[in-house]
Amino acid sequence: MAELGCADHLAAGPLTADVLAERCGADPLSLHRTLREVASMGFLRTVPEGYELTESGHLLREDVPGSVRSAVRMVGQEAFWYAMGQLPETVRTGRSAFKEKFGHVYEYVGRHPEIAVLFDHYMTVRAEPFAAGLAAGYDLSGARKVIDLGGGRGHILGALLKANPHLEGVLFDLERVLGSGREALTEAGLADRCEFVVGDFFAGIPSGPDVYLLANVIHNWSDEDSVRILRNVRAAMPDDGRVLILEIVLSDDDSPHVGKDGDIRMLSLSGGGMERTPAEYQTLLEKSGLTTARILPLTGWASVIEAVPN
Repeated sequence: MAELGCADHLAAGPLTADVLAERCGADPLSLHRTLREVASMGFLRTVPEGYELTESGHLLREDVPGSVRSAVRMVGQEAFWYAMGQLPETVRTGRSAFKEKFGHVYEYVGRHPEIAVLFDHYMTVRAEPFAAGLAAGYDLSGARKVIDLGGGRGHILGALLKANPHLEGVLFDLERVLGSGREALTEAGLADRCEFVVGDFFAGIPSGPDVYLLANVIHNWSDEDSVRILRNVRAAMPDDGRVLILEIVLSDDDSPHVGKDGDIRMLSLSGGGMERTPAEYQTLLEKSGLTTARILPLTGWASVIEAVPN
């Protein structure tokens, strides 16, 4: 349903399976059987005119706040499907079957421009609640300049700049994605308060800002690589600076948590990348010359780990 764009075609009102199939370029009988299953899952309902979207079904549209269409399409990509299908082998060997076949996920995305577009859109949508939670829930009134390391299209940095008119920003990322970040922040009217720096946080990080933001970055990397990144941050930041690690932080008990599902997906895709508990983050920070000042839960799934020089 997500790949064929069914929800977008149904946005204006109900359609029969035959009409929807014509608009989606699908086989009518096959689509009818698919819609019947999707309706049983609660994304559609049957009406006299055919099928219409439920409230949940609207989230499969491309053009609505909170859209999950790109997320569903990412899960359905062949290589990502392969990763989950090979999970037993990954667990057996301790090496990601995806990584063994395709290389690191960012290398794979970089080699496939059509997937890169989808991936970047998914990451933007995924970050929206993180950005809103950080902008509303963390006080940056005493900060001067924040650098968003691996900031992608600048969605999180943009939210911070909007919420803090006194703040200056630096968007730091690979050349492949920095152009789209510049474009997005220009459209938002924030580019005049922002520098755009091409770089690799494994190679080195600019000095000057007093706040260093790592949003959805550390969970992509092994402990060893995470320490390399954090040590580079510590080398660049002033002694009175701070690091904000914006991630899903796991509970230490057996309670259900969306991050535990995400952790298995990280295992399948990267092997070393993982969601972590507060104690596991503190271990990384201590090895990097930093320490946890506090952990602040935000709205939604995320928390911000505020770290300072040890």
